[in-house]
Amino acid sequence: MSGDTIFGKIIRKDIPANIVYEDDLCLAFTDISPQAPTHILVIPKKPIPSLTEAENADKALLGHMLLTVKQIAHDQGLAETGYRVVINTGDNGGQTVFHLHMHLLGGRALQWPPG
Repeated sequence: MSGDTIFGKIIRKDIPANIVYEDDLCLAFTDISPQAPTHILVIPKKPIPSLTEAENADKALLGHMLLTVKQIAHDQGLAETGYRVVINTGDNGGQTVFHLHMHLLGGRALQWPPG
């Protein structure tokens, strides 16, 4: 089961999304409220609520997700100029959907601190 969040519904194809990548372990799609010219979310198909709930058994999955972000960044033309990868965790971390996800942001110079 993919969870009962909006991301679970996207994984199950219950609601549409602009999917840019999919394999057996994860799915990537454009954010509906982009914070940069390129804003893609990479989510595991396994329903992990947040990074806090990830376990040692998820090491390979988390590594796969990061390498997927790298590949998508390359495919989107972000590798040369740079990009940011963000994982919001918990309420104070700005997490609004409690299904672990990575934000890939790029296409412009990003500021620091981010928020």
